[in-house]
Amino acid sequence: MVGPGGRVGARELLRRVLDEHQSWDVEPRSVAEPGSAYARELAAARERSGCDEAVLTGEGLLRGRRIAYVVSEFGFLAGSIGVATADRIVAAMERATAEGLPLVAAPSSGGTRMQEGTVAFVQMARITAAVARHRAAGLPYLVYLRHPTTGGVFASWGSLGHVTAAEPGALIGFLGPRVYEGLYGKPFPEGVQVAENLFAKGLIDAVVGIDDLPEIAADALEVLASRPCPASPPPVGSRRVRTPSWREVPSGGGEDGQEVFGRARRDGRPGVRELLKFGADTVTPMSGTGQGEADPGLLLALARFGGVPCVVVGQDRRSQRRGHLLGPAGLRVARRGMGLAGELGLPLVTVVDTPGADLSAEAEEGGLAGEIARCMADLIALPVPAVCLLMGEGAGGAALALLPADRVLAARHSWLAPLPPEGASVIMYRTAGRAAEAAVAQRIGASELLSDGLVDELVEERPDAADEPEAFCRRAAAAIGNALSALTGRPGRGS
Repeated sequence: MVGPGGRVGARELLRRVLDEHQSWDVEPRSVAEPGSAYARELAAARERSGCDEAVLTGEGLLRGRRIAYVVSEFGFLAGSIGVATADRIVAAMERATAEGLPLVAAPSSGGTRMQEGTVAFVQMARITAAVARHRAAGLPYLVYLRHPTTGGVFASWGSLGHVTAAEPGALIGFLGPRVYEGLYGKPFPEGVQVAENLFAKGLIDAVVGIDDLPEIAADALEVLASRPCPASPPPVGSRRVRTPSWREVPSGGGEDGQEVFGRARRDGRPGVRELLKFGADTVTPMSGTGQGEADPGLLLALARFGGVPCVVVGQDRRSQRRGHLLGPAGLRVARRGMGLAGELGLPLVTVVDTPGADLSAEAEEGGLAGEIARCMADLIALPVPAVCLLMGEGAGGAALALLPADRVLAARHSWLAPLPPEGASVIMYRTAGRAAEAAVAQRIGASELLSDGLVDELVEERPDAADEPEAFCRRAAAAIGNALSALTGRPGRGS
């Protein structure tokens, strides 16, 4: 039996699980400036791990059945996902789909690669889209969560398996315990983020030692891969997944970094409620999932922007700042809104404005990471147009869950990042005190997002949305209405 004290690398896992295997990997593209600190880190990771990236991909035989695999190598920068890593994962998933192969994923990762900032963070949506296309083709997707699997990896391709098992004793959770302790000054409650607890809570299907994995996976594939009724894959909205180029930006400039994220936290800054009040017509608020759950951190409504009807799913700044951080139920409310939009043929408007998801033990046990992954997958596959407004803070998976859209608008002083800047600082510098420096290094501000191709249009603040809430909301609403008109072909009018 394998546990946290005896971590098994990617090559050893393949040797013990598959009858035989061959690589699909090609040399990863260069993402670091020659001679830079990041280039030195990558070289050291290659030397230490014996791998050229944080995942290995290919095909093999599992009890005689041909399958494709994506296996993390934690020894390479903690299995973190950067742009080149995502290239490799997506290529393998697309090849598996094209060749009609079941896909077995075995992640072990701390999540997004902090050295690459927001551009690496949004790769999780790109990987999720590849998983969605594979599943839409009626092909099995099995996941084996290894120690540790946290962050964006757990909240994307680690939570979308048809069948999901985990390594005994594995640390599995949305937020890594070191970051949690760095942010809150206390350890995460014991016994929550472990495989056995997730199994007891019904979040995974089994806890399986590595030497038992081949038989259990083969049995599952005997059913999943034997389709008497071949699926007819629906279109998956990959147009919503952006693949920006990554470029290294010198660290420093921390003195001005507070400006990057501080304005979005100002008291008096308008949120989705003010957007609807000042900028929308015929607003009909809705509540909850319709199945006994509600979340004050997520607002669901029917509305018109510029005369175009739509469904609105927005993160409620006011409620979150009062302590109602977005949890699993809120994401299920968002998925209700997406389903409503798809069923009725209405475009969807999402509003991202969150300091981050609920990081409590209850949220972990309630399936937070899985709901982020499913929310993102539903949004990517939505058969109607979608517009996203990045209105204020955009921290972590809670933001990414509502981000994929045909058109992304951003308030001038909004931002998007894999973690709150203080959390990124803990990972990058071992202290929360260099958050401003981390914000600059990770290019999280709206202007950088526009330059990097993650945002299509900025909504100006004159000089700050907190100083002119009504005027700002009217400008944002007009931008939404224009985007909806262009996407639907429906003539709009000024809001």
